[in-house]
Amino acid sequence: MGKLKIGGAWSGVLEVELDDWTVAKLREEVANRSGFPTPNCLNLISSGKVLRDGDASQNLAQLGLKNNSRILASKAAVDQHGKSVKEEFLAEEERSNRLSRLKIAATILATRHADGSLPVEDFNLELENQSGQKVELGSETDQRAIMMGLMLHANGKALMKREQYRDALEVLNMGEESFSLCNPKVIEMVDNVPILQIDMVWCYFMLRDISWLSVAGIRLEKAREGIERAHGKESTRLRILQGGRYPELALHLRMELLEGVIAYHHGHLQKSKNALSSAQTRYLQLQVPDDSLSFLLSMGYNDREAKRALRMNNLDVGSALDFLIEEKAKRAQKRKEDLQRQKEILEQKKYGKTPLKKAVNLEKLNQLVSIGFQKELAAEALRRNENDAEKALDDLTNPETNAALQNEIISRKRKRLREATKAGSDNLVAMGFDRASVEAALNRFDSEEQALNYLVTQPIANAAGSVGPDHQVGGSTGEERGSGGSGHEAGGSSTQPEPAEERDVEMEDELTGELGNADAYSDYDIEVTKEGEAINEYLALISSAENA
Repeated sequence: MGKLKIGGAWSGVLEVELDDWTVAKLREEVANRSGFPTPNCLNLISSGKVLRDGDASQNLAQLGLKNNSRILASKAAVDQHGKSVKEEFLAEEERSNRLSRLKIAATILATRHADGSLPVEDFNLELENQSGQKVELGSETDQRAIMMGLMLHANGKALMKREQYRDALEVLNMGEESFSLCNPKVIEMVDNVPILQIDMVWCYFMLRDISWLSVAGIRLEKAREGIERAHGKESTRLRILQGGRYPELALHLRMELLEGVIAYHHGHLQKSKNALSSAQTRYLQLQVPDDSLSFLLSMGYNDREAKRALRMNNLDVGSALDFLIEEKAKRAQKRKEDLQRQKEILEQKKYGKTPLKKAVNLEKLNQLVSIGFQKELAAEALRRNENDAEKALDDLTNPETNAALQNEIISRKRKRLREATKAGSDNLVAMGFDRASVEAALNRFDSEEQALNYLVTQPIANAAGSVGPDHQVGGSTGEERGSGGSGHEAGGSSTQPEPAEERDVEMEDELTGELGNADAYSDYDIEVTKEGEAINEYLALISSAENA
């Protein structure tokens, strides 16, 4: 006979026949005592290893368990017991397909928004620092890699909030891969990658998958080094950047908790106790006093934003109130900037794409306008010259090329007019008017509505003839077609019809939606309830081991 000390889902001592009992029997006994519906709901962990049932040929002694061995019993993350093999296969296939679509969508979005291409959407993804200022980090490749990493990290965090930790881990892995494509020197002074690594280890922990123990320790070491490099020793650099605020407390709490868990499963009890005790101190620091919360609620703020403000400001009510006011102003400013950017994108779309499918650079356009050039003409010069301002200026000051630019603009306007006229013609023909009468009416009147009002007043048989005298108003149609065609050949205009870009709108919306809801403090905004429970659980396990 031997005794096993059980902790976690059920705490107590079991007397077992080490040479007779199997893992399956031990699991069944612990499940019965803990009230779990089936043994499959439990993971049994000993010395950092998950005990597997195997083929039931090995007893507990053969697996290395001895008298007074410690066992951690934890609830399995997912109980798929009872599902058919077919159901599991289809679910896994759907999940794999969705993750593949997500990665492809992130790649396409990042490419589209990092290289100066004209956005398909009426918004643009741009990198910002913690102050909300637009920044450009490294080369175009670096920008694309960072954008992909940020989108996937945000999506992974959303899955974590929904407690879909397995899917979150897959997405975070893709995010880490994306960040790895960036020049390390470009991102070593920001904390995005270390925070992603901490989030990955948190997923390991919530899945209770102890098989990740060794890689989890390495990730946390890298994360701690990265956090210190980005935030400074004792967070001195972050404190200066944040004006004395303490946004990082919850992040450090989670990191120290995970370090304590890993140390425990490696048998380093004192190291584990030190880390967990430090995490517990931070946990107590983050407990919001009722009177402080009540004060902010009375000011009209909701529960979540009030708690967030207090935690970010070390529970100081005055600083928290200032924080809330500043954040409201930042959101208003961001909405204003987003609206301005939407207007700019619509303007860029009006000017067309460069030969390499880029948007016209509005900053360079405004510079040319400021020295006296007409805006539409300057935009065409930049478009033709791939946003090279010097070459555009040469074309604008050269009479011959300037004339060619004007011809291209006229040609484009005529083409748009023809397209609008054809669309209007098709609409009116669909209403039952004959095409000859419709085209004559459209040539005479300025709009489709005016043409329709005229047509409904005319006898059907005479409708075309009655407009006849004015038909020559549009008599240059053939000439316009010729000039439009030659304009496209000479100028390489981007107004030629292009195949629509194939998009996975569902996945793109999922990615951009998460980013749209994020702000500079989102990565630090952690609800620490689960962390507090885990700290108590592992401190109890250490106490039990020390008293054994």
